[in-house]
Amino acid sequence: MSRVLGAALFVWAGLLLGVAFVATPAKFLAPSLPLAQALDVGRWTFHVLSLIEWPLVALFVATVTGWRGMIGSRWGALLMCLLAIAAALALQTFVVRPILDVRVLEIMRGGRIPPSAWHNVYIGLEVLKLMLLLTAAALSAFAEKKTFGPTERYGSGDGCQNCLGR
Repeated sequence: MSRVLGAALFVWAGLLLGVAFVATPAKFLAPSLPLAQALDVGRWTFHVLSLIEWPLVALFVATVTGWRGMIGSRWGALLMCLLAIAAALALQTFVVRPILDVRVLEIMRGGRIPPSAWHNVYIGLEVLKLMLLLTAAALSAFAEKKTFGPTERYGSGDGCQNCLGR
């Protein structure tokens, strides 16, 4: 179970890496794409990414919580990583992105806006999510396998003597 979870988390990290750190900066290199349109595409790209990430984080938190016995000894650290990802995603969704959306809409209307640090905050949260995803994936993929000793498997650990009524 741990390795499947780890692989799925690595896929999510790849999705984030591809969208946030490859495709998004690449569109600003296209000379035929005006800045206002590139910003609008970026705004919608991150809205859609968020719609994908919220169900993923909910699914992974539920999986780790519900299957912690199958995940191994690092399930607590894995859960902390996932909750930190949820917190970063919440900051992006409910605090930073609405501020950036207002700025993008003003640019699209032809307005001039003063520089701000909000874009760097968003990028920092993306970097944080990526690092947390890679950490969670590694914790899960390389977690110790859950093994059962004689006591856990058979009860008392006395060779099942009590099970047979002896």
